[in-house]
Amino acid sequence: MVNSAIILAAGLGSRIQKHAGQKPKGFLMLAEKPIIEHSIANLLEMGFEKIYLGTGYRAEEYEKLALRYPQLVCIPNPEYAQTGSLWTLYQFKEHIHEDFLLLESDLIYEKAALKVLKDMDKPDVILASKFTSSGDEVFIETDENQLLLNMSKSRDSLNEIYGELVGITKLSFQSFQKICSEIEGDPRYWKCRDYEDGIIKVSKDVKVYVHKHDIVWCEVDDEHHWTRANQYIYPLIQSRQKAKPPVHRNILLNPGPATTSDSVKYAQIVPDICPREGEFGEIMTFISEELTKMAGSPDTCTTVLFGGSGTAAVESILSSCIDTDPVIIINNGAYGKRMCQMAEAYRLEYIEYKSEEAVPLDLQKLEDTIRNLKRKPSHLAIVHNETTTGMLNDIEAVGRLCAKYKMEMIVDAMSSFAAIPINMEQMNISYLAASSNKNLQGMAGVSFVIANLTPLQKTKNIPPRNLYLQLYDQFDHFKRTKQMRFTPPVQTLYALKQAILETKWEGIEQRYERYAKSWETLVNGLTRLGLKYLVPESAHSKIITSVAEPENEHYDFEEMHEFFYKRGFTIYPGKLDDRKTFRIANIGDITSKDMEEFIVHLEQYLKDLERR
Repeated sequence: MVNSAIILAAGLGSRIQKHAGQKPKGFLMLAEKPIIEHSIANLLEMGFEKIYLGTGYRAEEYEKLALRYPQLVCIPNPEYAQTGSLWTLYQFKEHIHEDFLLLESDLIYEKAALKVLKDMDKPDVILASKFTSSGDEVFIETDENQLLLNMSKSRDSLNEIYGELVGITKLSFQSFQKICSEIEGDPRYWKCRDYEDGIIKVSKDVKVYVHKHDIVWCEVDDEHHWTRANQYIYPLIQSRQKAKPPVHRNILLNPGPATTSDSVKYAQIVPDICPREGEFGEIMTFISEELTKMAGSPDTCTTVLFGGSGTAAVESILSSCIDTDPVIIINNGAYGKRMCQMAEAYRLEYIEYKSEEAVPLDLQKLEDTIRNLKRKPSHLAIVHNETTTGMLNDIEAVGRLCAKYKMEMIVDAMSSFAAIPINMEQMNISYLAASSNKNLQGMAGVSFVIANLTPLQKTKNIPPRNLYLQLYDQFDHFKRTKQMRFTPPVQTLYALKQAILETKWEGIEQRYERYAKSWETLVNGLTRLGLKYLVPESAHSKIITSVAEPENEHYDFEEMHEFFYKRGFTIYPGKLDDRKTFRIANIGDITSKDMEEFIVHLEQYLKDLERR
C-alpha cells in the first residue's frame, strides 16, 4: 500500500500572485488555512507517513512549514524558474525509493480522491474526473481498457477524451525510475516539460490505468479558479466530507419533490438564526444571484424568492404583471389549466388557447389565433414542460411569436428549469417561474421568479391584487434590504444553497444527460413490457412520462402504488380527464440503475396481475 506522497510546489504562480502576495500559491488562504496545509491534512488523515515537497519559488516558506510537520521533507529545484514540473520531479531521484502519490500544490480536493488511489491494487493510476469546464483543463485519452494513451490541454489533439486530469496520480517506483532514465537520456529536452509528459512517455511501455471517479476538486491557476474555489468547490467539499450516517433512501418517481442527496438533507441542520441577520441575507443573495445565472444575465435579470410551492411563483407573476390588457394562456395540460384558474381568481382578462395534451403545439394555428384577436394581448403564458404528460413546448418558437406581436412571455418552467438549458434572452422570456424541489434537487418550500428587469420595473405602478405575492414589492424590498418581506423558510433555503452548489458541480447539461439516460431506460422497459406512453419522443421532455394504464380488469392504481412504495419507489397518478394514466418522473438524485430496478419491479407486478 502506498504511504508516501510528493507534492510539486516549485512554480511561481504568477497568474494568482494578486492573492498569494509574495508567497508561493500553495499558501493561498482558504478558510483561514493555506491550501497546501489542506492537502497535507488530507494526506496525514489518510495514513500517509512521508510527504515530500518539491520546492522552488520562495522555498523558505515551505521550509518553515516543514518545521511544524515532521512528516514533511523539502527537496528544492534550484532551476525552478527555467524548468518545468518534470524537472522538479526528477530532483527526487536520490530521495524516494518506493511507490508514491504525486500531487500538484494548487489542488483543492476531497479526501475521497486519496482513498480511491490508495485502495487500488494497480501500481500506476491517474485519477480522472468528469469535465469541469473550469478553464486550463488537461484532457485524457485512453484505450478501451482505460489505459493511458495521451494527455493534452488541446481537445483537438486527442481522438476520444475519457476524462479530465485531476492532478493526483499513483506512480510506482519502477515507473518513476523509467521517467528518470528518459530525462537523463535527453536532459535538455525534458528540462522544460511537465510531469504529465514523463508519464505519457513511460505509458508506452508501462500500463498506466486511468480511473474516473466522482470527486469534487479544482486547481487554482488564476482569478477565475480562485473565485470558483471559494464560492463553490470548497463549500461543496466541506458538505460532502462531514461524517454523517447515510439517510434511508427512497426513490421518488413522482414529479417533485425529487429524491435529494444526503448532503442537501443535512444542509438543513444548522444553528438557529434569525432570518433578519445580515449573514442569512448573504445566503439569500447567493441563491438569488446563482439562480439568475442559470437562465440569464445578472445585468438584465433578477431572481425574486418566495416561500411557497411553485404555484406561488406562477400566481405572483400573473397577479402582479398583467394590467388591463388581456393575457393569452396556452392550455395543453393541467398546469396550463391552472394558470387559467388563477386568471379567473384575479379577474384578469384572458384568452385560453387550448391545444391537445399529447400533440405538439400547432405554431401556425397559434399565430393565426393571435393575429385575429380583437384586443391585442400584452402577455402570453405557457408551461415549458407540461408536467401532466411530459410534453415539451417549444418556448423559443413561441418567444419569437411574442417578439413579433410585442407580447411579454411568461413561462412556467417548474419541471424544466435546471435540467433543460434555458436562455432568457435568446428565448425572449420576460418572466420565468420555478421552484426548489424538482430539477434543482432541493427541498420543497421555495419558489422563485426570474424576471427581466425592464418589464419588471414597468409593473411598479400596477395596483396590487394581493400582498404576499406582489412581485415588484418583493423584488424592491430584497434589493434594498437583502431580506424577504415576510418570514422565509430558513432551513429550506440552506438546503437550496447546497442544491445549487451540487447543480453547478454536475452541470445543467450533464444533469439533463443523466435524466435522459434514465428516461431511455424507462421507455425501453415500458415498450418491452407492452405499456404505451403518450407523448412522442420528438416532443418529449424526457423528464416526466405519462403512461397508459394496463388493460387488465384487476388493475388498480392505489394497489400498484402500494406495491412500489413497499419496495422504496414512489409513483404518481395521472392527471388527464379523458385518459387513464399514471406518471413516472426521472428527476432528482437518481440514476439509470435505479430506473432499471424499477422496471424489474414493474415486470413482476404485471406478471402478478396477469396471474389473477
